[in-house]
Amino acid sequence: MLWLYRLLFVPAMLLASPFYLRRMFKRGGYSSGFGQRFGAVPALPAKRAGVARVWLQAVSVGELLAMGPLLKRLSESGRAEVYLTTTTSTGYVIAKEKYGAVTIGVGYFPLDWWLFSRRAWRRIQPDVVLLAESELWPEHLVRAARCGVPVVLLNARLSDRSFRRLQAVKTLAGRLYRKVSRILPSSEQDFHRFRQLGVPAEKLATTGNLKFDVTIPELDSWERAMLRRELGFTDTQLVVLGSSTWPGEELALLRLLERARREGVICQLLLVPRHAERRGEIEALLGTRPLNWQLRSRGNAMGQVDVCVGDTTGELAKLTQVADLVFVGKSLPPNEGGQTPIEAASLGKPLLFGPGMSNFRVAAASLCDCGAAILVANEVEVVDQGLALLGSEQRRAAMAAAARSWHIANQGAMERTWHELERYLPSAKA
Repeated sequence: MLWLYRLLFVPAMLLASPFYLRRMFKRGGYSSGFGQRFGAVPALPAKRAGVARVWLQAVSVGELLAMGPLLKRLSESGRAEVYLTTTTSTGYVIAKEKYGAVTIGVGYFPLDWWLFSRRAWRRIQPDVVLLAESELWPEHLVRAARCGVPVVLLNARLSDRSFRRLQAVKTLAGRLYRKVSRILPSSEQDFHRFRQLGVPAEKLATTGNLKFDVTIPELDSWERAMLRRELGFTDTQLVVLGSSTWPGEELALLRLLERARREGVICQLLLVPRHAERRGEIEALLGTRPLNWQLRSRGNAMGQVDVCVGDTTGELAKLTQVADLVFVGKSLPPNEGGQTPIEAASLGKPLLFGPGMSNFRVAAASLCDCGAAILVANEVEVVDQGLALLGSEQRRAAMAAAARSWHIANQGAMERTWHELERYLPSAKA
């Protein structure tokens, strides 16, 4: 089976390369470290006695941010040194900026073909492999098994789509999971899905979602006021945030803005698209309306605007702090999967999201149950529910308090994850 995977990998890569090269060109930033995708790992320091070398792979920005507390703990323990890899160019930038001081190196994950994988493994020589959320690559797992290196799947989750696909190839999935030493599901739902795929219960331990333990530095009142001015917002108007929006959702939020203003609710709109390269598409949409707008990437606004587009990387948590109401993107049909609501909830923001939150089904349901969020079925309900919340400071305050309480109640995944990982690290020095 492995040889079939190796034989098919090259033609599949060639067929897919035009799509990926086009996406890489649009998003930019891939030229730096491009050779690392073929196993050309940057120079790493010599391994140290009594210190485990950990290879941690986190595919993109969201996974990387979730790993922050764990990276800090590994570094402070003195028992491990981490080589951190990612897949996307935005993830690579964030990893180098945020985690350079707590890792021995940051790089791109190699393409999962045997020559590239073997080359990377020979250079890294890991003692432990950590994979974030759902990163299972056959060649990578085979290398770990042959080298006798334990593999731990952290913050493990199975989206509806992934679960359906793996059920269709349950035997193949079982072979992959047998090569993983420990799986740490982020929820009970994920635990039961892994069990349905044949993973033994003794290999599983539900540790919770590490994203709950990420600390977001909160701006003080002066910093928030300054940020509002940079964005072209006033100190008195309400701000609606479209958080990690996808196509079609910006239009729904523009209609909310227009309806609110017609009904005398003074507010402004902050749009943060999931992919910054969509700025041209959003700019074209804004051009069809009699509104003033500003692209964050072009610098500070010179005056008051109706709409600011946060088309920059790594600023969402900061920008969320000026919002009075947050809509969570990739959740309105035909979009599906949803973006994470956890960061906005931790900052005490009242939330709206559509029905397509399958990637965060448990979190979304519990947020609605505790009164921190409202599920909207379509664009009409985005406008109606959004307008109702903008008109009621009392309701927004109650939802904000519920969101913070919900977040606090779900913390603790970091300690549970660390407890599971300690068995794979050298003993603590006396």
